[in-house]
Amino acid sequence: MIRKHFAGVAASALAMAVTAQAFAGTVTTDGADIVVKTKGGLEVATTDKEFSFKLGGRLQADYSQFDGLYTDNGNSADAAYFRRAFLELSGVLYTDWAYTISYDFSHNAGSSDDGYFDEASMAYNGFKPVSIKFGRFDPDFGLEKATSSKWVTAPERNAAYDLIDWANGHQNGLGLQASSTFADSFYASAGVFAKDNNDTDGDSVKQVNGRFVFAPMHDSGNVLHFGVNVASRDVSDTVFDARYRSRLGMRGVETLGGNDAGPNGNRPLLGGANNSPAGSYDTDTAFGLEAAFAMGPASIQGEYISRKTKADDSAFEDIKGHGFYVQGAYTLTGESRGYKIGKFDAIKPANKSIGAWEVFYRYDSMTVEDDNITTASATRDVGDADAKVHNLGVNWYANEAVKISAAYVKAKTDNVTNANGDDDGDGFVMRAQYVF
Repeated sequence: MIRKHFAGVAASALAMAVTAQAFAGTVTTDGADIVVKTKGGLEVATTDKEFSFKLGGRLQADYSQFDGLYTDNGNSADAAYFRRAFLELSGVLYTDWAYTISYDFSHNAGSSDDGYFDEASMAYNGFKPVSIKFGRFDPDFGLEKATSSKWVTAPERNAAYDLIDWANGHQNGLGLQASSTFADSFYASAGVFAKDNNDTDGDSVKQVNGRFVFAPMHDSGNVLHFGVNVASRDVSDTVFDARYRSRLGMRGVETLGGNDAGPNGNRPLLGGANNSPAGSYDTDTAFGLEAAFAMGPASIQGEYISRKTKADDSAFEDIKGHGFYVQGAYTLTGESRGYKIGKFDAIKPANKSIGAWEVFYRYDSMTVEDDNITTASATRDVGDADAKVHNLGVNWYANEAVKISAAYVKAKTDNVTNANGDDDGDGFVMRAQYVF
């Protein structure tokens, strides 16, 4: 029913746009006049801004090659796939009520259980400057997560996020969140979420999130940003995925129908275990710090993340992990990265002939302590597991709709290998992106 309704709304909007452009002059109604815009998607709105409709999307086509640690047998492999193929619908239903629906045709966002909706939410904005959002959306946690996947610098967000994927992913759940930007320099949000994992009584896993940002400098090319994040979920009496693992910057390693094993894919397990028994752990908590500085075409940013899965049974030990990244970027053609309170935005080329060219480097580091591992396995030795990733790349913003990216990625681990015994690997990824 949702898909049929979505298709009907989209068809109605397209028909409206075609009708509006078929005749010269202003199209009037029995109410407010209608304005139709076609730059950056299709947007239809009333002049009094009481109602609006915008249809847009993004397409990201990736090709990657990788070897060593990134594959199970250590040989070279490759992958070609759509990283994202979103169709996005958003607008104002009536005055203070807004909505967002984002569907991923590439089936990388979400799963068949949630219909592959990256977001399906409504928001009430009548308590300005506070916005109250409810529905399916990603919890607020982290600077890179807040920045749209269209405009993050590297093709994949930092590897440390893999440690806390539950903290900023909707995981088939629903949430309620209040957020506000105030005094020109502050942003704050707080939310509560119900995830689809059930405990032994049949109750869903409950999670709370909070984020606070202070940005005394918040203009494009003139940014000073600080933030703090926290997330916690109750996993007592719950069979849940307690793995601490990472793709180490290469999404394409999962090429066998989404499986992690096989000659073409290896996703190193740093700690924890899948389907941990009910009653083994009590709470799962994540904490994050973020900072960024930008001046003209140069920017630097970083985040620190920690996670602790607290044991609830004497037979188990706490699992702890922490990680960080530092990233520097420079636009060779002189443009500045866009910025809105709490997140970075697009780079808009000043020269339409050559576009904007950006170079970047990012260093990721992670450590996981899991004292439950007392016997070495074929891929995990006893002791702390460490992983480090270097990312070096270039972005070409051909125009405001097309972006071409290329990045070289090198990973190195300690106490973790693939089935072949490799503890390092190299990868290369190219992306062609189109947004509308």
